[in-house]
Amino acid sequence: MSTEGGTRAVVAALTANLAIAATKFGAWALTGASSMLAEAIHSVADSGNQVLLLVGGKRARRAPTAEHPFGFGRERYVFAFLVSIVLFSIGGVFALYEAYHKYEEIQEGHGNELLDSRWWWVPLAVLAAAIVAESLSFRTAVREANKSRGKQSLGRFVKSAKAPELPVILLEDFAALVGLVFALFGVGLTLLTRNGLFDVVGTAMIGLLLVAVAISLAYETKSLLLGESAGPEAVRRIEAAITGTPGVEGLIHMKTLHLGPEEILVAAKIAVPAAETAGEVAEAIDAAERAIREAEPMVTALYLEPDVFHADYTPAPRPERPGAPAH
Repeated sequence: MSTEGGTRAVVAALTANLAIAATKFGAWALTGASSMLAEAIHSVADSGNQVLLLVGGKRARRAPTAEHPFGFGRERYVFAFLVSIVLFSIGGVFALYEAYHKYEEIQEGHGNELLDSRWWWVPLAVLAAAIVAESLSFRTAVREANKSRGKQSLGRFVKSAKAPELPVILLEDFAALVGLVFALFGVGLTLLTRNGLFDVVGTAMIGLLLVAVAISLAYETKSLLLGESAGPEAVRRIEAAITGTPGVEGLIHMKTLHLGPEEILVAAKIAVPAAETAGEVAEAIDAAERAIREAEPMVTALYLEPDVFHADYTPAPRPERPGAPAH
């Protein structure tokens, strides 16, 4: 997935959410509908999340340092994880609190501003316009995802993608569209039945939706933060490059790790003929490195260890890990 495609989707979502948030706040100010306030806060949280993704993308491009020799590619994962926290706390938890607060007001017999306002139609118009805007943003994210997901379903793409921006935007835009439907349900039935409890239900549904999406996003991003291997196709290309190199008898074992969405570390032990000289082994390693980088350009850190293959070889047991230093 290209960084440019992810950035394009993020900017499209940010533009839509800023405009939508302003109209939702206006509708809430005119009618007092709790569903509109929950949706307005949802849009503010989404806007902040898109800013976080853009900041993470910029910080990830910093050059490696002595303290961080493999660079800062994982900054994008860190900021994507922060997005899930913001979505959970500001979006989901606030909506649930607002639903509870509105329910308490109804139980205490307070009047319903939405039913008493002459602007009752404004939330319906705002929600309809927001659905159109969010649909356009979601379409942009889907188009960008289609360029790199191949034959995968969108759900599988969200789970397997190494770049976090598009999966985050896809989840956010999907949650936004469903949340707007919930808000339309709450406001519409409140106006039809003149029962404010439907507005409460719609707000609570928005909160539960955002909490569920935030937890799902945190779970997927956590895996990236811990460190994931290269995808199956990339691994096959790397293995084929190694085994197809003259002077290499085979691949003994290999490990890969994503240092960032477009950066892969490869560490492998390769089998070379026992009778070869040091110069011939070095030439084989150099050729294998060139073949690997040609087959998979995302390989930015590459370490090959030559060895002679023995079928009955048993590795020495690992020593016990040292305990934590005493203080």
